[in-house]
This record gives sequence, C-alpha cells and structure tokens, in this order.
Amino acid sequence: MATTKKEASATEVVPGHESAEHDVRDADARGYRKARRGYVVSDKMDKTIVVEVEDRVKHPLYGKVIRRTSKVKAHDENNTAGIGDLVLINETRPLSATKRWRLVEILEKAK
Repeated sequence: MATTKKEASATEVVPGHESAEHDVRDADARGYRKARRGYVVSDKMDKTIVVEVEDRVKHPLYGKVIRRTSKVKAHDENNTAGIGDLVLINETRPLSATKRWRLVEILEKAK
C-alpha cells in the first residue's frame, strides 16, 4: 500500500517560511519589503537618520534568545526625526551608497 505525501497548498501557513504569521513585511508594496522598528541614534546628516534596530535570535546550540543590534541609515525627507525617537522604517531601493531604508512614521517622540 503506497502512502501519499500531503503537499502544502498556497494558502497554508508553513512554520519558518516567508509567509509565516510573525512576518512584518508589507505584502501590499511591490514585492516583500521589510519593515523594522528602532531608535534613532544620530540625526546629524541632512535628510538621513541612523536607526539602531534590534533583532532577537535563538542560539542554535544553547537555545538562549540573544539580542543583536545593527545600525542602518534611513532617509528622512523632512528632517523630522530626532535622537531617541522610536521610528518605523521600510526597506526601499538604494538611495545612496549606504541608504536602503526610508522613514515611514515616528511612533514615539523622545522625552
């Protein structure tokens, strides 16, 4: 008696796949563009902010959740964000040699 494998349909959510529920990418935009939240650590450049983004990953061997941070440059057209602001940024086309993110909104102003 032969057993058949059940194939994953297009609408079924596969754990650990790009279509997982925890994915924060914007499906309405062209393709899948990542969205990140982070704190502004520098606003000294004109129309550019440096945002520190935190990523939590599980250690492959020990299982401890590790906080990894990375700094990305984001385009701020109106120079509205300041140091300490919590912001939402979206991935976009390359705007300069190091800028690939764009400021979407300021979620919380610094005190």
